[in-house]
Amino acid sequence: MAQQIYVIGHTNPDTDSVASAMAYAELKRRLGHDNVTAAMSGEPNPQTGYILERLGLQPPLCMADVHPRVRDIISRQPIIARREMPLRDVLQLFHRHSIRVLPVVDEHDRPVGMASLLKLSEKYLVAGTGRKRGVDTSLRSLCGCLEGEFLSGRASDELEHLHLFIGAMVEDSFSEQLAGYDTSSLMIMTGDRRSIQQAAIDLGVRLLVVTGGYAVPGELLDRARNNGVTVISTPHDTATSAWLARLSTPLSCFFEPHFEKIELGESLAQLRLKLLHGGQPAVIVTDENGTIAGVATRSSLLTPIPYSLILVDHNELTQAVPGAETVEILEVIDHHKLGNPPTSQPISFITSPVGSTCTVVAGLYRQQGIEPENTIAALLLAGILSDTVILKSPTTTPRDQEMVTWLESLAGLDHQRFGREIFSACGGFSAHASLNRAVRSDFKHFTQDQVRFGIGQVEVVGFDEFHELKEQVREELKRIREEDRLQLAGLMVTDIISETTLFLAEGIEELAHVMGCPHLEPQLYELKGVMSRKKQMLPHLLKVLARLQG
Repeated sequence: MAQQIYVIGHTNPDTDSVASAMAYAELKRRLGHDNVTAAMSGEPNPQTGYILERLGLQPPLCMADVHPRVRDIISRQPIIARREMPLRDVLQLFHRHSIRVLPVVDEHDRPVGMASLLKLSEKYLVAGTGRKRGVDTSLRSLCGCLEGEFLSGRASDELEHLHLFIGAMVEDSFSEQLAGYDTSSLMIMTGDRRSIQQAAIDLGVRLLVVTGGYAVPGELLDRARNNGVTVISTPHDTATSAWLARLSTPLSCFFEPHFEKIELGESLAQLRLKLLHGGQPAVIVTDENGTIAGVATRSSLLTPIPYSLILVDHNELTQAVPGAETVEILEVIDHHKLGNPPTSQPISFITSPVGSTCTVVAGLYRQQGIEPENTIAALLLAGILSDTVILKSPTTTPRDQEMVTWLESLAGLDHQRFGREIFSACGGFSAHASLNRAVRSDFKHFTQDQVRFGIGQVEVVGFDEFHELKEQVREELKRIREEDRLQLAGLMVTDIISETTLFLAEGIEELAHVMGCPHLEPQLYELKGVMSRKKQMLPHLLKVLARLQG
């Protein structure tokens, strides 16, 4: 089965991030890669949600994180053993499946212990030498392992401790061997030796096993019934029967009740800790109901993760879906500055200084000679218009304009009218479920030397709503700064009509001395002509922070 590939954008997904993921996944499928799925790291913002609904498209798969889980690497068909199974059957499981450990489960398939081939061998071969004659078994298990039948007495599931004697000598010597043993615990095993059979029955032993399939005279069976002696006939010879009798001991006498356990949904990192430091050869995996789902050993950690990622609209792990650093990244398609992590193998890395990742993806369609179908063309168009603010942003390039012209013809849309529709329907703070969601909807983290900061952006039509909510927005920024452990948290409020941004900052009060733009009130700055976080705000702020550190 082919590895699943997820095309996914950055956290707090915006329209460009979601649209480029969906469009690129569709391109991959049209090129024959059916194992590619679009995804997003979080819920779409109101603008993106509006566009998807407007175009009749379902949102992509939402993935809160991609940390590998235990379920990703284990087989869901574990080989199990039950407490009542005789050692003969347990050893056959070890041999047949070439395994070293067996989980032991109860009647509800809930784990109760672990059987290790090594420890089982130690207990059976080494620990058992001090009581060579002792056999712990039930009559039912014993008869089953001997492939025998009851000639007298009946099957019982009660565990008994029996002393095994082989009747391979004359009667007098045989009787001497039994001296000192409680006859109710004796299991006598013999072949076609009538004198030994009769002596055992007359002594009232617990069990007489007649080997070789030999018949037992009816008068002796009558005596056995009268004396309460159970008689079992087995087709095996005496040596084999003695060996099988010892293997009739149920697993309950040998398994370890102490074991490591983990649930399917727990992280692979947690499993690794248990396997490497838990002191057990394996970890039992359970599902949400507590029933066994699989077994993990150290070799399980070498199992390939069944999915990988293609990153779009970002290349830094600080902006990626949580867990991206633990998963193979196959490709990156972006239009931002580079801050990508190292990879273990060469990958396809496509980046271009254009206004939108959707521009890059649209170019890949043209490169392959494929025209996106109507709704995908409209989706790509929406991504470009959103990220370039209807081609007004200084990040806009001739390549963006070229792709907008191509896509609007395929989508049957006028880009100016479509762009205004998008921003009018979803602009401002009120489009979001809460003020926190509005501030965080397009909030990205950055680092300048040792300074960690974040910048969010909200596009509006006029600043009236912002001025009404300004103090509440300030409080939200304070909260975000504390929660995300940032030295600076800022919000760009960008009016797409006047092409002006008001920047509200929380933290690093010294900014006022070096920002180099009108300071309207404490920590609020006016930046005329600034519409792009990537091309205008971020480079300026990086210079400002460098100046403060210098």
